[in-house]
Amino acid sequence: MSHTVVGKWGKNLAIRVPVDVARTAGLTDGEKVEIETQDGDIVVRRRAAHAQARQDAEVAAEEIIAESRRYSLGTVSIRDLLDDGRRG
Repeated sequence: MSHTVVGKWGKNLAIRVPVDVARTAGLTDGEKVEIETQDGDIVVRRRAAHAQARQDAEVAAEEIIAESRRYSLGTVSIRDLLDDGRRG
């Protein structure tokens, strides 16, 4: 675990990211990040990593949908059930 000190940077506060943490996360100088609070903690997320995770999830969802076409419940396919569920 690395430690750092919060400092003033103009009217804002700044946190320096130790080089070992930046290297492990793949963070580079000038890279844009997302920052938010969760249950009182500060979470810093690389935007590129977030976009990659979303893309990976979309690919997985497409694979699941494609695989579901191979299975059926009698004469009704899982795809048909999903489509019916979306329509209400």
